[in-house]
Amino acid sequence: MTQTLILTRHAKSDWTDGLADHERPLSARGRTEAQALGRHLAAQGWMPDLTLSSSARRAQETAALAHEALPEHPQQDLFDLYQAGPLAMLLALRRAGPSRVVMMVGHNPGIANFASKLLARAPGDMRFDQYPSGTTTVIGFPNENWPALEFGTGQLLEFIVPRDLT
Repeated sequence: MTQTLILTRHAKSDWTDGLADHERPLSARGRTEAQALGRHLAAQGWMPDLTLSSSARRAQETAALAHEALPEHPQQDLFDLYQAGPLAMLLALRRAGPSRVVMMVGHNPGIANFASKLLARAPGDMRFDQYPSGTTTVIGFPNENWPALEFGTGQLLEFIVPRDLT
C-alpha cells in the first residue's frame, strides 16, 4: 500500500443545552477516547502527516487530542466536512497533495458511508455500519496520489472502536 487514510468519526460529544450543533464540545468520555485513539495510532505506527477535519468544535477537539499522542503533530487543514457526504469527502481527500498518510475527522452518517464506499470489502464487525463516536478505520490504497483515488479500492488495515481501547 502506498497511501493510508485514517478515517475517524469525532469522539463522543457533550449535549450541553443552548449550544448550536456546530459548537458542541467533546464530553469527558470523548476527550479520554480521543487521547486513547492517538496513543493507539502512535503505537501502531499510523502517523498522519496531514489531517483534514470538519470545522465543528467536537471534530477539531478530537483531532487535537489524538495528535497530542503523536511524536510529530501533523499539519491540519479545515475543510467543509461538517455534515459532508461521501462525495464531498472524496473531493477533499483528492486535494491532500503529497501526504502519504492522511487523517480525516468528520461526522455521521457521512463518515460511515464514506468508509463503506472506499473499502473493497467491509470489516466483519457489526459496529462498522453504526460507526459509533470515535470509531476509526485505517484504509490502505494502492494508488500513488490522492487525486487518483476511487471508491471501492481501499483495503482494510484496522478497524478501531474507542471503547475497546479504554
